Amino acid sequence: MSYKVFAEATRSPCLLLARGKFTKSRIPQEIFEERSKEHEKYGGDPEQPHKLHIVTRIRSTIRRPYWEKEMVKSFGLHKMHAPVIHKNTPAVNNQLKYIKHLVRIQPLRTPFGLPAEQDMADTYINVNGELIVKRLLDPVKPKTDS
Repeated sequence: MSYKVFAEATRSPCLLLARGKFTKSRIPQEIFEERSKEHEKYGGDPEQPHKLHIVTRIRSTIRRPYWEKEMVKSFGLHKMHAPVIHKNTPAVNNQLKYIKHLVRIQPLRTPFGLPAEQDMADTYINVNGELIVKRLLDPVKPKTDS
């Protein structure tokens, strides 16, 4: 008979609250709306936006939610302070909004224009976010008088 009374007992409300599922938080839609006023604030030109982003991870993903860790891995930001280049498209920008507190986003500037395919091995990105082509000069053959 004690078994019957035990089976009819209800669960404690404290136990029900502790069994919640950890899910993704609901992000308000205002975050994803266009912010044209920020172009003037940050010095960007809405008519001629830059083509490429330099994305650098500046914060750790330890104790961050799983979707932020997966997003960081999908962008290839495995190591901190290692720059990765991505296109400036709406799809990429919407994904970067989820991890904007973990990364630094800079426009890729090309002061000497885009390098050719054979010059890509001689390029590097400096601290200011500029893509510099560092070419070694070819040695000049001395003229022989014959």
